[in-house]
Amino acid sequence: MHEVSRLLQAAAALSQVLRDAGVPHAFYGNVLTAVLANAPLADEISCVVEGGTAHPFRRVRQACAGNEDFAIVTSPWSNRLHVKYQRLIPAIDIEILVAGEEGPRRLDNTTVMTVGTVPFLTITEFVRAKVKAWTLRGREQDARDIVYAMTRYWNRVDLNRVPEQEMNDFAARFPAVAPSWQQLKRKYGM
Repeated sequence: MHEVSRLLQAAAALSQVLRDAGVPHAFYGNVLTAVLANAPLADEISCVVEGGTAHPFRRVRQACAGNEDFAIVTSPWSNRLHVKYQRLIPAIDIEILVAGEEGPRRLDNTTVMTVGTVPFLTITEFVRAKVKAWTLRGREQDARDIVYAMTRYWNRVDLNRVPEQEMNDFAARFPAVAPSWQQLKRKYGM
């Protein structure tokens, strides 16, 4: 677990580097629910990066090249990339995710919201990505994040972007989210 303020400091620094290089990006993970809930701790932060003319991993490596605050950690055998923000001790690890594989394919003002100075996936895209992750991995942390977002921010979710069958399955397994899921479907005339 890390202090949310430290995660946000690392996210803001990486965001500035990526923004300066013209790389569309947004942060994702339970750090968003921690920020929204004013919780002091979180343990998950990732950065969804859009590709463009080069692979997102290459764009991140190029943007961070020569910057002593960041260390790039590649795992070619598992096709993963991590950026370590070394200005803080201990260093903050941020996993880089490919847009379209995790999160939306395009990162623009319809899929990204700014909290403070840090771009995050919108509530809709956050719920969508967490539902997909929960469906694949069944992690309790993902379930808690979905329940939090849906019970408090259901009216900001675009039903057309959330996988309906997976969300129905989720609501059946976690009854706390069922009322907000029903309200959202009612809002869209379903």
